[in-house]
Amino acid sequence: MTASPSSHSALDKLLETLTLEPLEDNLFRGPKASEGWQRVYGGLVLGQAVVAAASTVDESRPIHSLHGYFLLAGDPEREIVYDVERIRDGGSFTTRRVRAIQHGRAIFSMSASFHKPEAGFEHQSKMPDVPAPEALPSSQDLLRAGNADLPESMRSYLSRDRPIDVRIVDASRYASREPRPATQSIWLKTNGPLNGNAYIHQAVLAYASDFTLLDTALVAHGKLLFDSDIQLASLDHAMWFHRPFRADDWLLYVQDSPSASGARAYCRGAIFNRQGQLVASAVQEGLMRPRETAFLPK
Repeated sequence: MTASPSSHSALDKLLETLTLEPLEDNLFRGPKASEGWQRVYGGLVLGQAVVAAASTVDESRPIHSLHGYFLLAGDPEREIVYDVERIRDGGSFTTRRVRAIQHGRAIFSMSASFHKPEAGFEHQSKMPDVPAPEALPSSQDLLRAGNADLPESMRSYLSRDRPIDVRIVDASRYASREPRPATQSIWLKTNGPLNGNAYIHQAVLAYASDFTLLDTALVAHGKLLFDSDIQLASLDHAMWFHRPFRADDWLLYVQDSPSASGARAYCRGAIFNRQGQLVASAVQEGLMRPRETAFLPK
């Protein structure tokens, strides 16, 4: 599929926001990401933090795991400063700690580990059998189909120019408010070619991994991401990168939510390439709090 000029523009904008300015040794600044949101999208902070940490590590040693905590809502009208602490440089592993700072306060913290490539035992879970991305409707196809059951919030989201092309394996959950098992799968890739080393592909996947993961918990309750009677926020996010991959080729993101309680939801995802290799895993706990619509701002 050839990306439209607007799609390329959206991808270029994402890559610009993932390009950090070095301020001093171990200190970087990311451009502000004002997109009309009330707070900075968590996946963007995650992606920028990956770039900041990777900027202090030789690119021959890819990141293999990260664990991040979202501490405060980010201000989309201000740049974010990333302070990288070089915890350890070992023979096989490298460890970094990153703090994302706005208005003099930490809004996000992340630990990341990098591993020198080496051979070892291999096994993995099997990729589920789902339709190929080419057989599924694009966002534009869903809109052109004139599906009257799609809520306006989803229509607005689907109509935006986005850097990531998403193909929903089963879009019927958006047309029904019936609770169902808390699972969903999507294909995703960048809307255009992506150059650069492995770190940029990892940063882009980290960016993309945050958007639908917490949404998976809503499936069990017949709720949607933009419903006004729920409050959602990512609390923490962890990823493991198992095998090399390209974020500009189709990846299948298989997600489920085994538990929700105490106004928190636990979600996890397995990410496969088209060849069926498990390339990454993600886990997130998020705030999922019911609230009275009468008290929401108009």
